[in-house]
Amino acid sequence: MNSGYIQIIGVASGVLTSASMLPQVIKTFNDKKVEDLSIVMILVLMCGIAGWIYYGELRKDSPIIYTNSFSLFLNSILIFMRFKYAKKK
Repeated sequence: MNSGYIQIIGVASGVLTSASMLPQVIKTFNDKKVEDLSIVMILVLMCGIAGWIYYGELRKDSPIIYTNSFSLFLNSILIFMRFKYAKKK
């Protein structure tokens, strides 16, 4: 199979996967409601994403590195908002 085609599939898939968290980030920012966000789920997801970034580094695979770095960034924003907007008890 053509390596350019494979690269396009990898980039497109990575962008879609990474962008999947964008609606949640926007909704959380607009609503300022974070009680339903699972901190454990986000942290586990971030560990997996970090593993993908490391894997991409080992393979010298830019699409894996860049798309997962963006995903890690979005999830970091969610973690930040989870603490910033949490209701004080």
